[in-house]
Amino acid sequence: MKNHMLDVGNIIKDFAILNKRINGKRLVYLDNAATSLTPEPVLEAMNEYYRSYNANVHRSIHTLGEKATKEYVEAHKKVADFINADLEETIFTKGATESLNALAYCLMKDLKEGDEVVLSEMEHHSNIVPWQQLAKNKNVKVKYICVNDDYELDLEHARELINKKTKIVSVMHVSNVLGTINDVKEIGGLAKNVGAVFIVDSAQGAPHFSVDVKEIDCDFLCFSGHKMLGPTGIGVLYGKKKMLEKLNPFLFGGEMIREVNFEESKWNDLPWKFEAGTPNIAGGIGLGAAVDYLRKIGMERIRNYEEHLTAYAFKKLKEAGVLVYCAKDARKRGGVMTFKIDGMHAHDVAALLDKEGVAIRAGHMCAMPLVNKILKENALCRASLYFYNTTGDIDTLIIGIKKAKEVFQIA
Repeated sequence: MKNHMLDVGNIIKDFAILNKRINGKRLVYLDNAATSLTPEPVLEAMNEYYRSYNANVHRSIHTLGEKATKEYVEAHKKVADFINADLEETIFTKGATESLNALAYCLMKDLKEGDEVVLSEMEHHSNIVPWQQLAKNKNVKVKYICVNDDYELDLEHARELINKKTKIVSVMHVSNVLGTINDVKEIGGLAKNVGAVFIVDSAQGAPHFSVDVKEIDCDFLCFSGHKMLGPTGIGVLYGKKKMLEKLNPFLFGGEMIREVNFEESKWNDLPWKFEAGTPNIAGGIGLGAAVDYLRKIGMERIRNYEEHLTAYAFKKLKEAGVLVYCAKDARKRGGVMTFKIDGMHAHDVAALLDKEGVAIRAGHMCAMPLVNKILKENALCRASLYFYNTTGDIDTLIIGIKKAKEVFQIA
């Protein structure tokens, strides 16, 4: 039997915002897929930088500069170890969106007319729009792996789509709408068989379970700090060393260069080759502290606890007569529950839940093609969990849903 117990009572003490009252009610934060909350140790790490060694990195040899550089580099090492990568393969960006845009910009340059990029129907806009826009300029086709009736990716369709014309395959690790955990290793194998570059968007994966880039064998992987206890404005782009060495930088300026003269420039070593200008130093240090916090709890324990919590939530939502869009196999889904109440607009549900202190997401979740075309809905509600949530939070959500149905006189 899996150990799904965490000392959530003590964990909650690290999140001051959870003491906040919303409309006189205790805050129940169920919008973790949009952004997670930030614990005190992460805030302290960033404040310590500003209070004690606020200086630029990789430049000055004075005491503050050397301390800032040491901590910033150490943060890279922590994140690299977190995903079983090497320091030189771990680039800090502004977030998963910038990472994906950078890859699209760098990789599409080598594509020619008639080449194909394969995505999936469940992708976030940040893994559709960059490829879509650049493909238009190159006359490259973008194709999409279908979502089947079980709200999983249709791997048979993937086998049909991914062929010798396929040059790039980019898919999400976990759906931010359906909660589906995709078999990225299987899809990656299909990409490798035809010599295509394989990219994983792990924005909803890395915060919730162990991610091993060597085991997945992806060429690139990205995620965002703010979805895993870190600050906003910091994210990660992992790339295999041999892949990063081939790519030209996507930003140019200070620190990403080794040598500059009036005729040409030579690039710095990895990963600094891709980190032009003064970086988000405090954000990087905060992300390192977030990784420390997660590893102290244990990613396996977090995953087991969230499985337990998610199973409880699905049971309660079903009992409340709410339609939930999710994979039927509990082993293939994360803590994301997208649902609808017949007769109510998602925004009305969210507004009424807010009166009860419950924070959820309502809308298309930055996945309009999936929500509008595949699920055939204009807007949906989403409750998303993290390890500081409890069964009591879910009970409060259900009470709020029942009150909302009463307001709209829905049985």
